[in-house]
Amino acid sequence: MLSALLNESSRWWLRFAAAVDGMIERPIRDAEIKALLVLGLVQLEILQLPDYAAVAATVDATRVLRKPNFAGFANALLRRWLRERETRLRALDADAVTRTAHPAWLLDAIRADYADRSNDIAAANNAEAPLWLRANARRTSRDALLQRFRDNEIACESADALPDAIVLRDSADITQLPGFAEGLFSVQDGAAQFAATLTDPQEGERILDACAAPGGKTAHLLERANARVTALDVDASRLTRVRENLDRLGLRADLVADDAAEPSTWWDRVPFDRILLDAPCSATGIIRRQPDIKLHRRAGDIPALAAAQSRILDALWPMLKPGGRLVYATCSILAGENARQIDAFLSRHDDARALPLPLRWHAAGHGMQNLPGESGMDGFFYAMVEKYT
Repeated sequence: MLSALLNESSRWWLRFAAAVDGMIERPIRDAEIKALLVLGLVQLEILQLPDYAAVAATVDATRVLRKPNFAGFANALLRRWLRERETRLRALDADAVTRTAHPAWLLDAIRADYADRSNDIAAANNAEAPLWLRANARRTSRDALLQRFRDNEIACESADALPDAIVLRDSADITQLPGFAEGLFSVQDGAAQFAATLTDPQEGERILDACAAPGGKTAHLLERANARVTALDVDASRLTRVRENLDRLGLRADLVADDAAEPSTWWDRVPFDRILLDAPCSATGIIRRQPDIKLHRRAGDIPALAAAQSRILDALWPMLKPGGRLVYATCSILAGENARQIDAFLSRHDDARALPLPLRWHAAGHGMQNLPGESGMDGFFYAMVEKYT
């Protein structure tokens, strides 16, 4: 329940924080009480708990927070909401920001890129995402893992387009699922699982996974082939998690803590056969999994992220051997980080050409785009570029 409260409150904060503000004369300066009132409205409207239970839990929480002087205030505000619910809901629905619980800048960006699908994208962002797993082909098969889950009465199904994917019908504590401790599977959304397919690692190849943490794609590459994979990430602390994940799965990679845009400090001048760049991005394709993105991301972040993506692409390109393949990926849905980014890259590099992608997604310039919720997957973009001479 606590996890559901936190997720749904983040998801619907812009709606119900505005609702709280609309029922008070002066702003609430106590951030904890403001958050508690939002939690109360989420219990009533999203989780649909009984009215008496939601109100009582919210009032009790003021005492747990050692702020009992707010108990009467919380009780009065929530009861007023219940009396005026229909009128106040109509008022929230009349404004796009409070109707969708998306910031205005993001709604504008979505409309600019997807005019006819913007409402569907906002709705998908506010829906709960399914739990996708990836069978570790080094230790089991998808069919064997499916059977093990079903033997333990865990509702699950396969995904036709992905040979290693399993979708659970209900959320679960993955650490308690059979096979987790044995390294038989990892958590990875279906859209992200295409990264290994597109990179197509071969035995003995030298492969760079740039911006690798937390290591899901690194592991998938190693599950597909006995390749020499370098997992690079600028954050050394995040590489600790990569190593832990690889250890659990029985896999090994060379871990390097450094900046992908500054190869002079870490590259040994030996070219890579393949490069996978899961670029730092706005993460606007995974809002349904991380709803707080709507709260901390800002419009001004996008140009800075696009500039960083350009720098990394240009820095990595000389490391790819002739005939090699670079796969560019983001979990963004914004064209400035995706289609336009790759168009600009191709215009800067005469020895680069885009390759077709075997994906049944939306064509987006020289790449392909999945939108949030489509085929049950996250919003994701891929482009594939080959170096020729």
